[in-house]
Amino acid sequence: MTKAEASRQSRPAFLGELFETLTERGRRLLWRRDAGDAPQPPELSELAQALLSRRGEASGVALARGLLAAFDHAGPDARLGFLRVLAERFGPDPAAVKAALAAIEHDPDALEDLHSAAEPRRQELLRRLNLAPGGTAALVHMREELLSHLRSDPSLRRVDDDFAHLFGSWFNRGFLVLRHIDWNTPAAILEKIIRYEAVHAIQNWDDLRNRLQPTDRRCYGFFHPQMVDEPLIFVEVALTRAIPDAVGGLLDLKRKPIEAEEATTAVFYSISNTQRGLAGVSFGNFLIKQVVEELKAELPNIRTFVTLSPVPGFAAWLAAARKDEASDLIDADQRIAFALLDEPGWHKDATKAEALRAPLLAAAATYFLRARDGKGRVPDPVARFHLGNGAQLERMNHLGDVSANGLKQAHGLMVNYLYDLDRIEVNHEAFAERGTVAAASVVARALPTT
Repeated sequence: MTKAEASRQSRPAFLGELFETLTERGRRLLWRRDAGDAPQPPELSELAQALLSRRGEASGVALARGLLAAFDHAGPDARLGFLRVLAERFGPDPAAVKAALAAIEHDPDALEDLHSAAEPRRQELLRRLNLAPGGTAALVHMREELLSHLRSDPSLRRVDDDFAHLFGSWFNRGFLVLRHIDWNTPAAILEKIIRYEAVHAIQNWDDLRNRLQPTDRRCYGFFHPQMVDEPLIFVEVALTRAIPDAVGGLLDLKRKPIEAEEATTAVFYSISNTQRGLAGVSFGNFLIKQVVEELKAELPNIRTFVTLSPVPGFAAWLAAARKDEASDLIDADQRIAFALLDEPGWHKDATKAEALRAPLLAAAATYFLRARDGKGRVPDPVARFHLGNGAQLERMNHLGDVSANGLKQAHGLMVNYLYDLDRIEVNHEAFAERGTVAAASVVARALPTT
């Protein structure tokens, strides 16, 4: 046996011994004994304090892993109690902040010390927890739990601010990897695509195959190096000969695919964020723009990039406008026509559906171009996303989605947002600075003449 072969054979044994050593050290750090012989698990807050006080890297990793495991196995009350402790006891050190402020009066260069003193201790705690194996994913799940309590306990907002601050750096676009997801992607990831699809539910494996395998279909996702089997966001793309006005044809299992080289249009028909714990961390704008570049390089025949998007807030907005008799967002004629919406199955009746076409499109134009929410924003979240990316509201499609969810959210309405690469920056600046909605003339013409 050569020296190199012997070294390779001994390496697994060495790593195993090292792991056992760290595990045993972790047990000694994580468990205490009371008067009796039975070891007692420490409180989560004690583990957090111990983790912040340790300086050794190996023991710190063991403590971090133990704290994350303890949090995962704790009951709901204990986990909530720990999050509250983070809010109450792991903020900035008041004495250190006071001392740093006093030092600035005599030494302006002490601003750096003030910055360090003002940082909440829980930020350093989260950094150390992130060093544990699987720590990044565990912290994403911890924040997901935190978000579920924010409404009932606003004091947790300060903890969420720290999560958001750190995640904004850890999930920076520079760390993300774009991957093409196809029918040959590992099954573990494909199962998550089925589970995470948030726009048009994937019914079964045949449905998934129809979205991934044909030559005129693509799917791309962003992944993080610490969460290699977890897509953070993914987009499904249909390659077509024209801009579609309904989603049914795109999802039809019996449709006849076209060759990718025959397509002139790339349609982003579903974008799904997968990790609720990463709420507020923006991925979608980078994803769409990078996928555009990927498709342009692969298929120079693709010249038009559009979405076929849901309008999730439209039905609720219209219901509120109908209920408010003083609202000037819809007129008397529209109110009369909208009575048809209360009749079950109206969309299946060609006469009723056609009678609602113009009133619904007029209301939709008002929704996008005139209506604003309590913060002065375009009320629809999907519209804010695409308009904020620099897209143009290109077309509104009556009965574009007649699924149960499409009818419930938007009375069947879907829209196309156009990503005109020569106009993206101008549109983005106008929307960001002045709230101006870039819209095609056909959308503006649908506005009621009042």
